[in-house]
Amino acid sequence: MSKRTSTSAWNRRQFLKSASAGAAGVAAINGSGLERLFAASAEVAERNPLEVAQDEAYWRTVQDAFTLDRTMVNLNNGGCSPAPRIVHESFKRYLDHSNQAPSFYMWREVEPGVEQARRGLAMDTGVDPETIALTRNASESLQIAQLGLDLKPGDEILTTTQDYGRMLQTYEQRVLRDGVKLTKISFPVPATSADLVSRFEKAITPQTKLIHFCHITNLTGQIFPAKEICAMARARGITTIVDGAHAYSHFPFKLTDFDCDFYGTSLHKWLLAPIGAGFLYVRRDRIEKHWALQPANASQAANIRKFEEIGTHPAANHNAVSEALSFTRTIGMEQKAARLRYLRDRWARRLVENPRIVLHTPFDPKLSCAIGTVQIKGIDTSEVGTKLWADHRIFATPIKHAEFEGLRVTPNIYTTIDEVDMFADAMEKLAKG
Repeated sequence: MSKRTSTSAWNRRQFLKSASAGAAGVAAINGSGLERLFAASAEVAERNPLEVAQDEAYWRTVQDAFTLDRTMVNLNNGGCSPAPRIVHESFKRYLDHSNQAPSFYMWREVEPGVEQARRGLAMDTGVDPETIALTRNASESLQIAQLGLDLKPGDEILTTTQDYGRMLQTYEQRVLRDGVKLTKISFPVPATSADLVSRFEKAITPQTKLIHFCHITNLTGQIFPAKEICAMARARGITTIVDGAHAYSHFPFKLTDFDCDFYGTSLHKWLLAPIGAGFLYVRRDRIEKHWALQPANASQAANIRKFEEIGTHPAANHNAVSEALSFTRTIGMEQKAARLRYLRDRWARRLVENPRIVLHTPFDPKLSCAIGTVQIKGIDTSEVGTKLWADHRIFATPIKHAEFEGLRVTPNIYTTIDEVDMFADAMEKLAKG
């Protein structure tokens, strides 16, 4: 067992033990709907995550923590995922409390709860709380980073053809407004880490001021070698923005694992927080000189909270993040990631045996996790998506990229084995047709 895995397991055991030790801890668990999950997680805490990933009795307990529509098979959790009941209930509770007198309760009593969420996210990612800004989603986080940089005409931004569309559009606006140069590199699907690093390195020019890349792509689930790319950029004095929309709480890592300048993510995907929650990490020495998306008071120039000044906004979203963090800690990130890979491998390894089916996602656990993008040769991917929904009520995302196409499949921890097998059955049937 690696040092990280053993440390993570110890921390999780300590969390489960401490949370149930006192009367207050017991009261917090009782009545929440998590009694069985908490007990089951304590029972498997000593076991290898790969073994836990295949323990259907344990994952049935996890599935029971959600309120879902099981008349459909939802394989688009990469867009946004249902929150567990306890998270959704806390979200509604904060909304109800705020609504009694918003200008008093929301601003004076609920809004200050953002600091607990900030501390929790910082602890989970291994950074200083004063480098974490709470936002509404990854796009807002990343646009704060993208639009707040001082760039002059001729400065080059280096990214890829597979980065998220909204982020590419943001750079294209900077091209039009500021006269900067945008260079997009292409890479194969799937790719290797060495090849990805090499392609960035070869594309760097004396004009390159910024490298922007996905920690894991939303298109195929390819995990990038973030540490190596960030190190290469820092050695050359190049700023890095990492799009972590699909990475955080999807697989284990710390922001201290790689030395980036900015990291933006959503929390309504893999952390299972309410829709409308995200965070932006800003390297401490970049905060003061970085322009906020919406101007804040001059007294906040060096304060991470200047990036949160967006006017009146709901407080319930970010307060419920603390509950989502506790839910994830109950399961454990190593166990969660192992289960997500197990679900992906169950359908993907079966389908790649079919000569008409191509997988655009690598199996290597260092290069992928829950997301898999699969193509049936000879059938338009949009038609595949339409047929799956019409005939089987299976919901997944057709990807039509200029360089490839395929159906993006994103199960989550509430997804059952039966649902995964139904998807594989339906795909094999379509491939025969």
